[in-house]
Amino acid sequence: MKRTMKKILALTVCASMILGMTACGDKSSSDGDKTKITFCLDWTPNTNHTGLYVALANGYFEDEGLDVEIVQPAENTAAQMCAAGEAQFAIEAQDTLAASLASDDPLGITAVATILQHNTSGIMSRKGDGITRPAGLTGKTYSTWESPIELAMLENVVNADGGDFSKVKQIPNDITDEPAALKAKQTDAIWVFEGWSKINADVNNVPVDYFSFADMNPTFDYYTPVIIANNDFLKESPDVAKAFMRAAKKGYEFAAENPDEAAEILIKEDNTGSLKKSEKLVKKSQEFLSKKYIDDAKSWGYIDPERWNNFYKWLYDNKLCSKDLTDKGFSNDYLED
Repeated sequence: MKRTMKKILALTVCASMILGMTACGDKSSSDGDKTKITFCLDWTPNTNHTGLYVALANGYFEDEGLDVEIVQPAENTAAQMCAAGEAQFAIEAQDTLAASLASDDPLGITAVATILQHNTSGIMSRKGDGITRPAGLTGKTYSTWESPIELAMLENVVNADGGDFSKVKQIPNDITDEPAALKAKQTDAIWVFEGWSKINADVNNVPVDYFSFADMNPTFDYYTPVIIANNDFLKESPDVAKAFMRAAKKGYEFAAENPDEAAEILIKEDNTGSLKKSEKLVKKSQEFLSKKYIDDAKSWGYIDPERWNNFYKWLYDNKLCSKDLTDKGFSNDYLED
């Protein structure tokens, strides 16, 4: 998940996207009486993905007549693979999805569900350093991916809180273990996802402070991560898409209601083995995210058009995007209440 943050912020909104196509499974086809579906993750398995693995392990996809394979992409290629039809579904985020929508040659993908109802990212710092709010970053060192969106959001919240963003010292972010980097004083502050990196700090007994972007500015309560789908697939096979979403929804509802059991399923089903030595982190993260999958929404996956549009309007108004993306790039049509 921390690598997902690096992926998200490394991309520039509205920059042209290079299609580095690497095979990500077979295109949708009939396998006996089941329809083959390839789902491409954004990185290695983590608790953002738990509902998918639950749906796979508990037979929810099979019950819908689907033969689903979950695969990992080469770095920064999940959306491109989905657009190319190498995967019918993948994981993206609203901020980086904007680049594909505003491009002169936009990718043929649409967000069809959100995994979490609210943006759980924010700034983590050493406890006691005074960075409990954005203004506290003034005069401190921040590890940056040098993304225009990242820095514009940070400037917005720092200055609005009475700080001075021009006095925030920026250094390149090459950190892979955020709690360890803070403890070693390699940096003063890092952008993280609360449900993974802050939980990791708690698990490793590293005292930290944290504030979320959504709490600082409601406009920044955008959707991350989201499930995207190939537009041609949606047009040609809407019933299959709805069947997939029914099973995925059931998986995430199970994960929300049974976090410990769902965490065990994720660890067991992770064919990369990357979670085997992180059981405590996975279970604590799952406990946290179980309350975030549905939260205050009417049902899992629902994308609020107003919140979606507010963030894209902010990008356009601040010249971070060359096109007005109001009502672009998402659909609730494949979800069922």
